[in-house]
Amino acid sequence: MKKLLFVSALVVCGFVCIFPARASQMACIVLDTAAWSAGRLPESWQIKVNHGKPDISVCRQGDIPCLHLKSIKSSFALERGVDVDPRQMPYLSWRWKVTELPARGDFRHAATDDQAAQVLVAFADRHVLSYIWDSNAPKGTAQSASFVPLVHIFAVVCRSGSTDENRWIPEIHNLEADYQRAYGKAAPRIKGLRIQINSQHTGSVAESYFGEVVFRSTPQ
Repeated sequence: MKKLLFVSALVVCGFVCIFPARASQMACIVLDTAAWSAGRLPESWQIKVNHGKPDISVCRQGDIPCLHLKSIKSSFALERGVDVDPRQMPYLSWRWKVTELPARGDFRHAATDDQAAQVLVAFADRHVLSYIWDSNAPKGTAQSASFVPLVHIFAVVCRSGSTDENRWIPEIHNLEADYQRAYGKAAPRIKGLRIQINSQHTGSVAESYFGEVVFRSTPQ
């Protein structure tokens, strides 16, 4: 999980912001594959490979446009720069589905640190929140996951194991509150977002899908 770090290398790119009639409700869409050309990633997203060969495609499942990631003993990610004030839009929501887990994956140990799906949020102070679907760490586990100097990563296990496998699962998390819990201070601006998969440590296979990813001012 920690091998691909993107805090210092991001370039801020534009993204779609929606401001409904009620000014108190705002949303910024950062992943919207429905607008992507078939088989092509927009310039705002970059593929970062740590190990092996990336397998990334744009797809549809029923009426859901989605991003497909498959890892065969590999580690790679999609990342993009953003510029979001967590005081204005503290909530991050997304949909994901895991169809194959790295069986021995467990972020709590460097030798088994593989996950089928991760969403990482980078802040201006080189601190990162990592939301993961882990194979074995219990749901609700939240702890430091830093193994690299000068970069701080705090991981939150959103889903664990195969209980929700092969189902689209919605997630929404309060980044401001999670940052305060992780680092004991107010969250600075958000500067990057990463979607990642890896299975190189366990020498296995992982597969996942992502739907729309959105920063929001309210939970709904």
